[in-house]
Amino acid sequence: MLTRRRFVTASAIAGAGLAAGCAARKNSAWEFLSEKDARTLTAICDQIIPADDFPSASQAGVLTYVDRQLVRHFQRFQKAYIKGLNHANLLSRKRFSLDLAEATPQQKLQIVSAIEQQNPEFFELVRSHTLQGYYGSPRHGGNREGVSWRMLGLSEPPIRGSAQYDLASGSRP
Repeated sequence: MLTRRRFVTASAIAGAGLAAGCAARKNSAWEFLSEKDARTLTAICDQIIPADDFPSASQAGVLTYVDRQLVRHFQRFQKAYIKGLNHANLLSRKRFSLDLAEATPQQKLQIVSAIEQQNPEFFELVRSHTLQGYYGSPRHGGNREGVSWRMLGLSEPPIRGSAQYDLASGSRP
């Protein structure tokens, strides 16, 4: 039977655990992600957009974008990210005895491919957010220094609500 004393004790313990979790995140450079979550997400995002002649997803600020949005517009995805990132590390530890962030590039590819097969909803969520962060406006934290726009050959950043092309002549102003 749940007595008032047991209820109060359980509530106090739960509150202390929540406060400890918040304090741990408070010391992080991230708004939502823990350092471990950020390293795991880096490993996944950099498999989606790896570095080549242009920066990888993480080098272009995609993690900053995702992290900021997880405390704003993507709040509804917080649990999915925590669960998905924990699952990614569990898969990696089962297969390679180390967290995903510490795996070799080939091992990371194997784990991310497994995530795509086993947890397609999470993979698609991260893939979508990675692309948004990489190709979106730098004002949201991703696409650092307009790297994706340069990659696409855009001479100027897209401006929302502004016509970049002279529709009458079919050329840029």
